[in-house]
Amino acid sequence: MTVPTSDSLRRAQCVPCEGGVPMIGPQQAADHLAATPQWTLDESGKMISRQFNTGNFVKAVKLIQQVAEIAETEQHHPDLHLTGYRHLRIDLTTHAIGGLSENDFIIAAKIDAIVDQGNSTQGS
Repeated sequence: MTVPTSDSLRRAQCVPCEGGVPMIGPQQAADHLAATPQWTLDESGKMISRQFNTGNFVKAVKLIQQVAEIAETEQHHPDLHLTGYRHLRIDLTTHAIGGLSENDFIIAAKIDAIVDQGNSTQGS
């Protein structure tokens, strides 16, 4: 298996998943995290997350809207948590398989791309 890069993940498209796809194991997750270093793996190894301090509510909602557009295009949807009016946490997991798939890292890389384009948000 080829180790992904952030560019290869950004260019990839999510594959529809209705279950039956094997979960990404710990070594694969580590390889994928190297391509998406702003994201952290939870203790169970079944979810990745990234936190943002957007500075204000309007910027937080703008980021949510941009993430929603990516999610709809790719048909792979993250869990979004907006708290304290400016703190956004994005959680990615493939619900149909109860763990991580390559789709999660594709979405993470695409979210990183919109943030890297200067949307005035800060990952923390």
